[in-house]
Parts: sequence; structure tokens; C-alpha cells
Amino acid sequence: MKPCDLDLLTSVSAPTIHPDGTHAVVSATRPDFAADAYVGQLWSVPLGGGGTPRRLTRGFSDTQPQFSPDGDMLAFLRSAPGSKPQIFAVPAAGGEPVQLTDAKMGVTWFRFSPNSAQMVFTSRVPVHGRYGTVDGIAAGAEDPRLISSFKYRANGAGYTADKRMQAFLLDVPALDAEPWIEPAGRVKESLGENAAAGRFPAARQLTNADADTSAPVFSADGKRILFTSSLHDTADEDLVSDVYSLELSGGEPERLTNPGGAASLGATSPTPSDDGEWLFFLASELSASGTDFVARNTSLYVMPSDGSAPARRLTEPETIDLAEGGIVPAGGSAVLVFNRTRGSVELLRVDAQGEQEVLVTGPRVIQGAAAAAGAVVVSYADARTMGDAAVLDAGGLDTGGLRTLTDFSVPLRSQTRLAPLAEQTHPSRDGYPVHGWVALPEGPGPHPVLLNIHGGPFAQFDCAYFDEAQAYAAAGYAVVQCNPRGSAGYGQEHGRVIKEAMGTVDLDDVLSFLEGVLRDHPELDSERLGVMGGSYGGYLSAWTIANDHRFTAAIVERGFLDPLSFIGSADIGWFFSAAYTGGDPAKVLAQSPMARVGDVRAPTLVIHSEEDLRCPVEQAQRYYTALKQHGVATELLLFPGENHELSRAGTPWHRRQRFEHILRWWARWLPTPGNPGEPAGPADAVGL
Repeated sequence: MKPCDLDLLTSVSAPTIHPDGTHAVVSATRPDFAADAYVGQLWSVPLGGGGTPRRLTRGFSDTQPQFSPDGDMLAFLRSAPGSKPQIFAVPAAGGEPVQLTDAKMGVTWFRFSPNSAQMVFTSRVPVHGRYGTVDGIAAGAEDPRLISSFKYRANGAGYTADKRMQAFLLDVPALDAEPWIEPAGRVKESLGENAAAGRFPAARQLTNADADTSAPVFSADGKRILFTSSLHDTADEDLVSDVYSLELSGGEPERLTNPGGAASLGATSPTPSDDGEWLFFLASELSASGTDFVARNTSLYVMPSDGSAPARRLTEPETIDLAEGGIVPAGGSAVLVFNRTRGSVELLRVDAQGEQEVLVTGPRVIQGAAAAAGAVVVSYADARTMGDAAVLDAGGLDTGGLRTLTDFSVPLRSQTRLAPLAEQTHPSRDGYPVHGWVALPEGPGPHPVLLNIHGGPFAQFDCAYFDEAQAYAAAGYAVVQCNPRGSAGYGQEHGRVIKEAMGTVDLDDVLSFLEGVLRDHPELDSERLGVMGGSYGGYLSAWTIANDHRFTAAIVERGFLDPLSFIGSADIGWFFSAAYTGGDPAKVLAQSPMARVGDVRAPTLVIHSEEDLRCPVEQAQRYYTALKQHGVATELLLFPGENHELSRAGTPWHRRQRFEHILRWWARWLPTPGNPGEPAGPADAVGL
């Protein structure tokens, strides 16, 4: 693929299944250059042998579809250009969608009550005087913020203490009721500020805490909501979160997890079982400190819904990591969960007694699932698709293959070449096996090679279609990517070994894997190498070129480059640096790319987003300036209006321009027939 092909990348949401099991609905979303936004609609997907998927809605951006439990309606989030997402609903039999909310800062999440009569949803609630709540007061004219906490902002959200995420209750109106008609003329004048009354059903705010409310759902009896939050006394000093229960009739939330103040779990995703007997949730163990998050796998927990017994852990954290996808009720006392393992994500069925069954495994990434009427439908990605829906074969919740129901990546495959992805394992310096892949370009070679390093570090490259690898392979580069120690998907020990030892065995692993690939592929040019990565990948790329001078050039993107300054500038800086690089200043400097910038020789492009709060822009600015001061050929590419998620969720044009600049840089230092560039001149060698 080329940068101009980004609009061919269609992703698919988690499915929802009609209670009668006849069909599912997914949202299909893609970048659109004309709108410079992400557009998409809902699709109805028959589950039987006949029929084909059909577009169900025609909104600008329709996402997160959910059938009501009684099957009478389909609700979803819709946003128009420049507007916040709101809840819309349409009769399941078809009709015109009805808008149900008008939340000032938009709706992020919603769920139906068991009787389909109500919804609970979340929306940020701005403090009066901020975010346009007072006419004529723009952001630059707002009152100053007085900050006294560690947690006061987050990447992608900005300041958070003055716009907490709260839960709301909504009575679902009859969708066939008389539509609201906007008053005009004399009536509008007589009503004044009340002219819009009745346009949307009233929503009642359920929570009002000085903390975000996450993932609220109804209890099985519909009398309470269950949600996660951090309401304990030391919430500003740890990463602990709890499951809470709140009566719809009012009162204070009841804490259900970490009993007796034994703060050790970071809990998410409360989910009642279909039989109403159990409450499941996900959590990672944070030790007594409440901040030991490094390479902590996420486990499934369960407790009786009546609170008669404490929570029990059902999955083994050393070998199973359920950090992606959440929890899906699957009938009776069972749920579906998503296990991140060795560059894939598999689907597991687990019941309240801890019995486990692998439903879907193999070289694919299961991204979402739904279960109803004996059917299980998943959304997934693999080497040939960015996203599609499939139904589990062999009947009900049984092992077996997947029968694909959609094919949204036809334009991608027909208009671009899919570079083959070769899975490989190579020994590190100490013999440790390092697992990864190489994407190969067309032609006999010799091909220049790009060593691409993922972020995290507790994350993984996987076997699914990856636009980065495909774009670089199409330009004539072999792309090498692996999961060194520190990555997710290979057990907690694999991930924790770099704690207070960054740039040690992880550096050995990526270099050894690269060397193994070069040995196995004589068509690759071992004298023309580039290294690149973002976030932790930016860290390890910068660390690599300070320690190993075999690379012709490098790209350091949104990097964690100076652990010391990161502490005061990043949204996670107050805990992240100490956990990964330790607190001893001498040891921290021994792991700091900024401290070794004087050893860099390779020309380096530094890429960053101006609104990145995860790895603040000062990390890039200081690193770039230091490179120039040391005579290294360098450029700084800054994206306005973007945050840490630029390469994954930035605006389509900025994502395209990012690719174009990356290929321009590689054309300059590692030209190929498919990506030709002018040879570097003498001025480039001194960074002029």
C-alpha cells in the first residue's frame, strides 16, 4: 500500500447479535480524506447460509451498535462532522433513527437495562465556566487552574479534573411517538429559553464523584448499576480501581473489590452473567504499593452477584493476558474473554467455576465478540484483512473454525499488494528465543532493511494486517519486527525482565532477531539498515543508535527519551519512569537515551505530536536540539492538533503526511527503486 491508500483500511467493531440469532450488526469505519475524518455506518450481517451483508444506516459516523435485550430496537452512537457522538436508536425492523441524547461533551459508552426500558451512559461533565459553558469565554480566557494532584490530565483528553466522566440514566422513549417539532414564530418567542424543551428525553445524572466513572452496566435485576472508578482515599497516589454498585434510587456507591482497603487490584469491565448469579470483572495485580504495573497480565475474576463471597481469580496471570476486548456474557454462568498470546489474540470461554475452553485460536487477532441464541460472532483481523466478522462454526460454543461473514478488505487486496509476512524465531545473545516477523518486498533484492520496534513496552506486534509494514514493504524495504523481552503475550516474566533494566536484553533481542533474519534471507542487504519506532519503540530506537552504529539512518517517533524530565511532564510520568527505570539517578541515566545522545552518529528524523501528553513534545524538542548540537543530520517533524495516537487514530491527512515524510526520509538515506531519492550531500553529514 501507499500513503494514499489509507482510506482503504476498513476496521470493524465488536458485533451485536439480535436475540433471535438470525443476524448480527457491526460498524465498518475507515479514514476518509475528503472529510479528513473517520466515517462509517452500520451493517446487517445474516448468520444463516443465505443473504449478504447490507448497509443499515447512512450516517457520517455510526459506531458501537447494540440490540436491546428484547430485540425491538438497535441503538448506536452517531456523530456528524465536527460534532460529538450521541445515542441514536432505530426500530429493529427498520425506520428512521431517533436521537436520544444531546450531551454537551458527547457520549462515550452506553448499555441497555435487562428489560430494555432504560439505558445507562457516560459523558464528561464540564465545570461551569470551562469548555464553552459560558458564552464569550474561550479557552484562553478561562480562569486559571489550581492543581494539587498527580492525576490531572490524560493523553487524548487533556485536563480531566474539570470534566469528569459521569454516569447517566435515560428512560428509553417509544420510537414511534410523535416527533418533536421545533417551535417557530410567536410560540418560539413565548417559550424563550424553554423553546427546545422536550426535544430529547431527560437524562438523570447518577454519579457526581471527583473521579471518572467507567463502563457502567445494569445489574441482572436492573435495580443497580455496576461501574469501575477510583474513589478510595489514596486514589491520587496509586493505580488501584474498584468495581462499585450504586442503587438507581440513590445513595452512596458500594465498593465491591479490594475489601478492607487491601488495595492491590486495578479492576475494569464489570459484567453480570446471563443467569444473574455471578459478577465477572477483569483486574491486574498491582502489589501492596498499588503502582507495580509493569508487565502485569490482566486476569478474569468472579464473585457472587449478591456479594456473599469475595472475588476469586479464574485465570492464571503468568500465562493468560486478558488485557484486550473486555468480557462478553455467553449464556448461563459463562463469559467470553480475549487472550493476548504470541502475536495473536484468541477467544476463550470461561465459566464461574473456572472451566476454560479455547474457542478460536491461530494466526489472527480476535477484536470483539457477541453471543446470543447459541451463536457466537466475532470481529477479527488477520494478515489479509483489517477487519471482518465471522461466526463460530460447529454449532454454539464449541471449538472449530470460523465462517467469515463479511469481506470489507476486498478494495485493499484488489488495489494493493499484500506483502507476505514470514513468522520467525531467532536466539538472542544469551540463547533466549525471540519471536517475530519479516515483511518482504517484491523482487530479488538486495533490499534495504527497516528494523521496526513497537511501543509499550508491554505490548506486542501481532500477525494481523499492519499498515506500517505494508507501506514500507511496498516502497521496497524488508520490514523486521519482533517482540523482545519487555513485550506482552509471552508471560509476565518475559515482560518484567526489563524493569529497571531498559535497553539491556531488549536491545540484545531486537538486534539478534535482525541478525537472524539477515542470515536466513540472503536477498536482504545487511549494509543498508534503518531502525525506527514510536513511544517505547522511539526509546529503543534512540538507544540502539547510541549503542550500535551499523544503521544508516533512524526515525525516533513520540519517544520516551529522557526519564528524568518525563516525570514532571507526562500524564503518566509520576509513576511510569520510576517503575521502568528505577529511582537511583545514576541507574536512570544509564538507561536514558538523552544521556547518550552524544554517541549517536546515524542521521535521525524525530517525529512528534504537539498535543502528546503521554510522551510530551519536550522529549522530542530537547532530543532534536541535542542531535543538532552534536552535528548529527536531523529533522524535527511536528504535527499540530495530534496526540500520542497519531499513527493509529490521527486525522487521515496527518496520517498520510506522516507516511509521506517517513518515506521521504528513507528515500534520502536508503533509496530503493520504488522509493528513489537524491543521494545525501556533504551538508547532510553535519546536519545543515
